[in-house]
Amino acid sequence: MLIAFDSTQQALRAEMLLEYADIEIDICPTPKQITAGCALSIQFPEADLLVVQDVIEQEKVEIRGIYKLVEDRYEAVAR
Repeated sequence: MLIAFDSTQQALRAEMLLEYADIEIDICPTPKQITAGCALSIQFPEADLLVVQDVIEQEKVEIRGIYKLVEDRYEAVAR
């Protein structure tokens, strides 16, 4: 799964919060398929989706959306 952002500040903030929540994440370039204002995205295991959504909501992290790779394209799961 992947979180895309509109700002680098929000991506770095989310990175810190998710690491603090013991979510295994990877920082990666935002795929060209996803239109976002930030070149950084965060990948995380699908099993952690509910925890990730909870952290984002509680901490009011501004995201472009959460996406899932389906075959060869990303589909929005949440915004």
